[in-house]
Amino acid sequence: MLKNRVINFYIEYPAWDISTRIFHWLNAILVLTLIALGTAILYASNLGISPEGKILLKSIHVYAGYAFVVNLVWRIFWGFAGNRFARWKAILPFGKGYLRDLITYVKNLFTDKPDHYLGHNPLARLMIGVMYLLLILQGITGLILAGTDLYLPPLGHEIAEYVTGAGEDHSKIAGLKPGSKEGIDEAAYNRMRELRKPVVETHEIIFYLLAISVILHLIGVAYTEIREKNAIVSAMITGKKFFKSPPTDIDK
Repeated sequence: MLKNRVINFYIEYPAWDISTRIFHWLNAILVLTLIALGTAILYASNLGISPEGKILLKSIHVYAGYAFVVNLVWRIFWGFAGNRFARWKAILPFGKGYLRDLITYVKNLFTDKPDHYLGHNPLARLMIGVMYLLLILQGITGLILAGTDLYLPPLGHEIAEYVTGAGEDHSKIAGLKPGSKEGIDEAAYNRMRELRKPVVETHEIIFYLLAISVILHLIGVAYTEIREKNAIVSAMITGKKFFKSPPTDIDK
């Protein structure tokens, strides 16, 4: 049951549980870190980064990616176990009455009486649905590339066996190094590189889409904070939002 208290004519409502808040800030830090590293990797030659330096950047990128995936998997689980505003039915742009709520919210957005939501508003749910899809696809493609680029888990061992023709003779892959052609079956290596091209292209496209979505997210949060004054930013720290009247979704 929601508990609230009155502070200077505003009513305080609990919104985000602690697990959701931790995920949010970890995800923000990791995504920005991965975007920065990804940018350096994409433009390594322009930045004068050596091949060895690029391998190092890719390695750091992958390990940050592992943390990102673990955090994302936890959030996927928490979408079934968290409080009502952390659950998928309150986050994703689906469900009974969603389209009606979206149309109403957009109609009222630029009036003097916009709808206020304790959880995510319908427009935010649409944006978040897109962002989660991008995050999941980026995680999957990133794990594949970790194997094809650096021979790291979860697919690195199998890819190393393939490009060296080692089979079960693991001595052939013991000295295998990323970026080196020593001990490589060139035909197998070229086939692997050809097969990974669509994954690389997808990963790069999502990289740019995520960067754009982060900017749009920040603009949306800033606009909502200024427009509605419900402590939307601080709510991701304290878990609390403030309203002068009951929010639209309080009884849903």
